[in-house]
Amino acid sequence: MREMLDKKLERFEELERLMVSPEVLADSTRLTAVAREHGSLAKLCGKYRRFKELNREIEATRKMAEDPDHELRELAEAEIIDLRAEREALWYELLDLTIGGSDANRTSCILEIRAGTGGDEAALFARDLFEMYKHFCEDRGWKTEIMSMNATEMGGFKELVFGVEGEGCYRELQFESGGHRVQRVPETEAKGRIHTSAATVAVMAEPEDVEIDLKPEDYRVDRFCSSGPGGQHVNKTASAIRLTHYETGIVVSCQDEKSQHKNLAKALRVLKSRLYDHKQLEEQKKRSEDRMSKIGSGDRSERIRTYNFPENRVTDHRIGLTLYKLDVILAGDLSPVIEGLLDYERQELKSSFGDID
Repeated sequence: MREMLDKKLERFEELERLMVSPEVLADSTRLTAVAREHGSLAKLCGKYRRFKELNREIEATRKMAEDPDHELRELAEAEIIDLRAEREALWYELLDLTIGGSDANRTSCILEIRAGTGGDEAALFARDLFEMYKHFCEDRGWKTEIMSMNATEMGGFKELVFGVEGEGCYRELQFESGGHRVQRVPETEAKGRIHTSAATVAVMAEPEDVEIDLKPEDYRVDRFCSSGPGGQHVNKTASAIRLTHYETGIVVSCQDEKSQHKNLAKALRVLKSRLYDHKQLEEQKKRSEDRMSKIGSGDRSERIRTYNFPENRVTDHRIGLTLYKLDVILAGDLSPVIEGLLDYERQELKSSFGDID
């Protein structure tokens, strides 16, 4: 954690220098990018900078506490108590801000929901998940924007990608990545049998432009006519966009806007997020021998949660949390689940990093 915080602070101080650099000040586009990244790091780095200052003050005061002067020694000992109390409180704040690693304080992210096994029922479940996340985001005051969708004739989604923007969005949503399973009686089931179907969710931090060096020659752009369920044409002009990244083979499609330029802009945002996510997962594999949180492994194939309609039950398998209020959770009140996941990770971090000295 300290190594990560040191790197963040180093980057923050570099951004401070860039913001007063004549070269950057002369380039409005670069200045905007630098200012945005600086703002995203300000809260964390401000606290960590103060934490380091407190360490230095405590060390200096310890030396004062060894002074032969009795009054000076008493003053120093009293000050050390106050400094340690402030440092401890700040340490726990830093723990909270770093839950989820180096991307914990991103203010925007991309969610991808894909229907899995279960046909139309899985697509309807994917729609339910989207509605759940959408209401949760609205309650938090976060902005959401649909990037692309592949709808079915029954009103479900084979795939849906949407962006979320707001303070704390990635920190709270990051552990939603994985397999989600539903057990319920489908509307089309005449005999009342319970079916099991699934959907997968991927939550990706949205990087700053300066973090992903994506050039036009790195990907192919295909333009085509957008279509809806059953192949019906939504737009007869070739406004839909498909991007194929040559090196990784990652493919992104966007067709929901009537404007080709808007679809291209959205597709590039999704592509950059997928590339950043790909890079992060590769780095995780390289350091797989290090500690990796049970809930932060990033394994998208892992089944993380079950939604059981007959019992009105939600179970998060990673932390053994079971709640009998599925209706409330699907309506957007995800707080009990998310707080449970964050608290679990918080305790893991505390036990892992031990003493703050």
